[in-house]
Amino acid sequence: MSYDAVVFDNDGVLVDTTDYDVLQEAAWRAFEEAGVDDPDPEHVEEVVVGVTPESLSEVCERYGLSVEEFWRVRDRASHEAQREHVHAGGKQLFDDVSTLSDLDLPMGVVSSNQQETVDFLLEHYGVSGLFDTAYGRQPTISDLRRKKPDPHFLEKALADLDAEDALYVGDRESDITAAVNAGVESAFIRRPHRRHHELSVQPDHVVDDLHDVRALCR
Repeated sequence: MSYDAVVFDNDGVLVDTTDYDVLQEAAWRAFEEAGVDDPDPEHVEEVVVGVTPESLSEVCERYGLSVEEFWRVRDRASHEAQREHVHAGGKQLFDDVSTLSDLDLPMGVVSSNQQETVDFLLEHYGVSGLFDTAYGRQPTISDLRRKKPDPHFLEKALADLDAEDALYVGDRESDITAAVNAGVESAFIRRPHRRHHELSVQPDHVVDDLHDVRALCR
């Protein structure tokens, strides 16, 4: 297949994943900042990862919180926790990102993480210049609904890149489904944390690293 662009997920593909306890602590901090001193631990877990507008609404209703305002607080706490994690040596850039430096294709990034976090990571590791466009979420409920597998941000990136036959590289089932929903091919990257992960959807390619992605894009 001859691709006219390649788009990457960020966490787990370009940079390592965030330690779960970092995100969990950020969720506890969000409740504290929202004035909830003793939240039910199950409600805290609800807003760590995999949050949906519906589950968030149910949690906020229990504590009389504004959904929009609490989500802004939670997203801010998550972003700040990830910054601290990076500065402490976590969430490192994968070494093989360097193989993309002379790939002669338009490239983009599409993440379900915060836009602010995506921008910070690309700048911090000095690789923002590799990519022609990069999308994450704004801290709004409407953007929460647009997380992958919704193809919204992937379609925006493809439009920016003027791409019709692109490849999307991800490490989650939601990435593969987002590619299907956007009408482009996908590559599932088996980083160490996904070495034995089973998918219920079939990617177009399964790769071990970004060297393999580069070979697909020649």
